[in-house]
Amino acid sequence: MKPKRIILIRHGESAANVDRYLFGQIPDYTIELTDRGKEQARQAGRRLRDLVEDESLYFYVSPFWRTRSTFENIVSEIPRSQFKYSEEPRLREQEWGYLRCNEDFDNICRERREYGAFYYRIPGGESGTDVYDRVNDLLGSMYRDFKKDDYPENCVLVTHSLTIRLFLMRYYHLTVEEFEQMLSPENCELVIMSLQEDGKYKLDYEIRTTNTPLRYSRPITLP
Repeated sequence: MKPKRIILIRHGESAANVDRYLFGQIPDYTIELTDRGKEQARQAGRRLRDLVEDESLYFYVSPFWRTRSTFENIVSEIPRSQFKYSEEPRLREQEWGYLRCNEDFDNICRERREYGAFYYRIPGGESGTDVYDRVNDLLGSMYRDFKKDDYPENCVLVTHSLTIRLFLMRYYHLTVEEFEQMLSPENCELVIMSLQEDGKYKLDYEIRTTNTPLRYSRPITLP
């Protein structure tokens, strides 16, 4: 049966959130949490525990080290008998290709802002559309899991900011323009989707947006 809630959690503060040039120095998947990020995750665990009380949980966890560490610190606040989990590679961060120097990173960030994060393909890496496709595939797998009679009462995804925004875009059928103007959740913020009587999930989270005009925008207009 469908869980009562789907909860999306961005990882805690990582070393690359403090020094973004780490992306060009070590493999992205090895970037770890800061001490502050670990404490953010423990706080998220306490908030999650207060929210679900004694209800069961199932965690899908991105295999990157910062999301593994976030998960470990979250569940340090939750009884072991209360949750199950699995690693889910489709929740991983967008692939950033091979960054040879800081200038490469700066150029990619600039081009991505100008072109739009949804369509821009990072050289040697992924576009937002690639991540959208694997999020779409994951959502299908989740709904097959939901059909199990013993599926836990809450579903939690421990993942990355872009993945969360694309998950919301896919589930709520947001436009490309709406996605482009969506701001990232804060580190370890709980993005909660609550099951309604009609079987759909209501977003109990206020999407924050930027007021910066898009360079390219062409919404559908009907006569």
